[in-house]
Amino acid sequence: MTGKSDAAKNGFLELVKRIRYYNDAIAVLYWDLRTGAPRKGVSQRAEVIGMLSSEAFKLTISDEMGSYLSYFDDPDNGSRLDPTMKAAVRECRKEYDKYKKIPEDKYREYVILTSEAESIWEDAKKNNDFELFKPYLEKIVDYNQQFIELWGYEGNKYNTLLDLYEPGMTVEKLDEIFSMLRSRIVPLAAKIRAVDYQPEDQFLKQYFDTGKQEEFSLFILDRMGYDFDAGRLDESEHPFTTGINPGDVRITTHYYPNDLISSVMSSLHEGGHALYEQNISADLKGTPLCEGASMGLHESQSRFWENIIGRSRSFWQKYFRDLQKFFPEQLKDISPEDFYRAINKVEPSLVRIEADEVTYNLHIMIRYEIEKALINGEINVADLPTVWGEKMKEYLGIVPPDDSKGVLQDVHWAGGSFGYFPSYALGNIYSAQIYNAAKKEIGNFHELIEKGELKVIKEWLTENIHKHGKLQKPAEIIMQATGEEINPVYLIDYLEQKYKEIYKLEL
Repeated sequence: MTGKSDAAKNGFLELVKRIRYYNDAIAVLYWDLRTGAPRKGVSQRAEVIGMLSSEAFKLTISDEMGSYLSYFDDPDNGSRLDPTMKAAVRECRKEYDKYKKIPEDKYREYVILTSEAESIWEDAKKNNDFELFKPYLEKIVDYNQQFIELWGYEGNKYNTLLDLYEPGMTVEKLDEIFSMLRSRIVPLAAKIRAVDYQPEDQFLKQYFDTGKQEEFSLFILDRMGYDFDAGRLDESEHPFTTGINPGDVRITTHYYPNDLISSVMSSLHEGGHALYEQNISADLKGTPLCEGASMGLHESQSRFWENIIGRSRSFWQKYFRDLQKFFPEQLKDISPEDFYRAINKVEPSLVRIEADEVTYNLHIMIRYEIEKALINGEINVADLPTVWGEKMKEYLGIVPPDDSKGVLQDVHWAGGSFGYFPSYALGNIYSAQIYNAAKKEIGNFHELIEKGELKVIKEWLTENIHKHGKLQKPAEIIMQATGEEINPVYLIDYLEQKYKEIYKLEL
């Protein structure tokens, strides 16, 4: 019996590894597509990605996979599995049950569509041309609606998409979380707008050489512990991270000549994603567990480095003088305190990735409400520019001057990532909760930052978050790391305390 069990384990792991290798190849092709592949080659590249995705898809729902899963479903056989094998079977079963319901040709058509749509989106954004992108987005929404019907759903249809990115999350839970955030963050933002004091930030709007911006991004990524022997930094229209395997995790950013902070923060943000991917336990390589537990947990790491660390006073007490060396003329009369206050200025912004900490989650709520309405057929794709403008005015009091800074600003819908946006807000909540736990355990958290000992913090995150990969569910990892379930109060308290001090508020 042991021989049969070992043969099943080995065969299963070999099949899983083959699927993983296809996905690795797809990730490299996708990264190349987004970082400079010739425009005339986009259509052919999309076909190649579609073909490889189809092959991985076939293996995922193959009779061979079904046979292994059935074998391990038997209690006698399943009880012999170690925790890693049990988790691998769990994840493969989830993927099998999900994709078995989608016809292979429909899946391949969808992958090709989204690969092409992302390049079309780039053109549409650059040219402020929503009409160019609209037919692609209409098809993508239609596909997602079809998939939901095939998969089935409980309660709101959008729940099925939420579960793809944050297992166990529902509209009902999110509505409650967002209601709590809204009840305290909106008044906080209003009090900030009402005070006379505003940090001076005009010096951030000067010309900053993009080559020097890249040099500083490389400098700070190195300091936070990003392993350049296992990754690289490139430029793309929209910053992203591609985790091919722990030994190859690539990140991108975007450089604006008159906006220094955009590239600095996006490099910290994507660097946080990359540290997660680079530090997953080597024991999980080649399995479906060698990735982040959820997108919410992944975003907790990017937002932790971008905001909790990157927008802290202690961080710039240490690294502002280094930044001055890259831009001596632009920053010659600026102090670390001036810089800290400037990068934490609160004001409504048109673009999500440039939003301050206080208003950022309002951007997510806008996208969340639009996605729910789209998926449930309450609005159409053609309505999006108008609906976007109305919600921006309702939540932030500003209206985009064009679609490039409005409905076309994010790449997510072009890739079919409906249900992803709430992960950013969940990531903010997790990050504050993790910060609270890390401060208690490490003790001298901000002293370490002021000394430039960021790798101590990275090691704590690796031990408590990164190394687990997908071995455990996100709720389990958060419970172990912080001692409690997801709790938005830590984020609210963090924001109120920080911005009360910056803006001299009485709350």
